Amino acid sequence: MKEKLKFLFTLGIFSLVFIAAIFFSSIRKPKKEIKPFPPKVIAGKIAIVLDDWGYSLNNMSIIGQIKLPLTIAVLPDLNYSRAIAEKLHRSGFEIILHLPMEPKEKAALEKNTIKTSMDEEQIAGIIDKDLSSLSYVRGVSNHMGSMATSDAGTMEAVFRVLKKRKLYFLDSYVTAHSRCREAASKYGLRFAKRDVFLDNNNDPKYIRKQLYILRDKARINGYAIGIGHDRKNTLQVLRDVMPELEREGYKFVFVSELAQ
Repeated sequence: MKEKLKFLFTLGIFSLVFIAAIFFSSIRKPKKEIKPFPPKVIAGKIAIVLDDWGYSLNNMSIIGQIKLPLTIAVLPDLNYSRAIAEKLHRSGFEIILHLPMEPKEKAALEKNTIKTSMDEEQIAGIIDKDLSSLSYVRGVSNHMGSMATSDAGTMEAVFRVLKKRKLYFLDSYVTAHSRCREAASKYGLRFAKRDVFLDNNNDPKYIRKQLYILRDKARINGYAIGIGHDRKNTLQVLRDVMPELEREGYKFVFVSELAQ
């Protein structure tokens, strides 16, 4: 009996020592810190706008290959305007009205182009009609318009309508004499301005070079807006280069994210 008690006592002592060793070992060893993944650094934000949609459906298959944000500027009252706006909205792109406006140069004008000779009622009537012809419109940009955008009275009449409609305005910036920014500021209208034209030359090498210029502006200023057009070469270059710039840390966004 004494031997049995002695054995149990010894076993108990060893058990207590073993438990204490584990306990103090866990105290001595700090728990491994789980570090969160570092936030992804954004090199700059880039918004790309594609003008002049509505004439045809020729490039719909190519734009369908682009899986990053694009802002699509659709001309009103053309054969394919409504269909394109609805289709590209469903594809996840942002739709804006590409509003025809009077240029200084002699050029063939779209139907119902806004002119500096028009009064406020005429201007409002055209904008209302154009907006009712398209779905999913988030903003408005000027198609041509070097004369109209340099006239403060005309732009204020335009912006009073856009303010009521809660739309932003993108100045395509076709003239250095644009009065759009000051007029937008007067009415508290959300506003953005084009930084780079991407395809004044239809050569793919030129378009690629312009995209790199846009990238550099985004890196320096934090963001940049580029404008191209509904053209095969432009879309093919965008399809190939946009993923490259995204890998470099640039974030593609809609113009609505940059309008202030």
